[in-house]
Amino acid sequence: MRYLLRRLVWMAAALLGVSVLIFLLVRLLPGTIIDILAGTEGQLSREQRLQILHSFGLDRPLPVQYVLWAWNLLHGNLGWSFRTSQPVAPLLVSRLPVTVELAMLSAACVTLLGLPLGIVASVTRSVRLKGFVQVVGLLGLSIPNFWIALALIILASYAFRWGPALIYVPPWQDPWVNAQQMFLPVLSLALGLAAVVLRMTRSSMLEVLGQEYVKVARAKGLAGRTVLMRHALRNALIPIVTVLGLQTGFLLGGVVINEEIFGLPGLGWTLLNGVYQRDYPVVQGAVMLFAATFVMINLLVDLAYTYLDPRIRFQ
Repeated sequence: MRYLLRRLVWMAAALLGVSVLIFLLVRLLPGTIIDILAGTEGQLSREQRLQILHSFGLDRPLPVQYVLWAWNLLHGNLGWSFRTSQPVAPLLVSRLPVTVELAMLSAACVTLLGLPLGIVASVTRSVRLKGFVQVVGLLGLSIPNFWIALALIILASYAFRWGPALIYVPPWQDPWVNAQQMFLPVLSLALGLAAVVLRMTRSSMLEVLGQEYVKVARAKGLAGRTVLMRHALRNALIPIVTVLGLQTGFLLGGVVINEEIFGLPGLGWTLLNGVYQRDYPVVQGAVMLFAATFVMINLLVDLAYTYLDPRIRFQ
């Protein structure tokens, strides 16, 4: 319990730091919402500019703006969008299902691709298979996510006459159309992360398979599959789970990029549009939601250690 409380304090401190950084960074971007409105509504007079700044609260000192925003954030109020004059919280909630679907499917593909291939690479004696797995791992680590996404779009458009959908269809409306829409975004996001999990699984399994207790289990006549799955894999999972937790940040970043490339109206797409339009409340709210998700997943990863290895006790 003491460890959990300490971790919660550190999580709060991390979120506080993120809130300060994102609040300052969005205001360092060139141009403001005034410039965006001036471009769409023609020239604005000085009085109109001052009136807009006052209505958005941007005429106050930065410390005052931050304190007001942070106070509202603590009470669940993310503010109002500069562009639509709508509450930010319902907007982000409406975009959340797309991002959750993309992230969950990608995480599942990462696990289903990375873990089995890493296990096979650690136990196989085939030089060709080992070389293939190592090449795949290096390519996945070397090629940027956005390049994979663009390459898949070009390949699909030439080979199958397929292009990104103009309108997102939820899975509960038409599962088949939704599966077609999500296949390439999930694949492009999962390939790079699966390569990281593959290499970590292979190295961790090789280390565990060389331990004495594994050799003793084999000497006692236990089946190879039993030794591999019950004794080796479970002890090798701790560094693998750690890597999966750390890859959450890359997964969330990849979600932002893929939603923009494939036109999926999720949190990442909303975040980037908020940046383009200098919609500070939308950007700040989306980033805080991503940050809270990241720290929560890493907390769950730490708590999972005690399940994977009962010898671990947090003090």
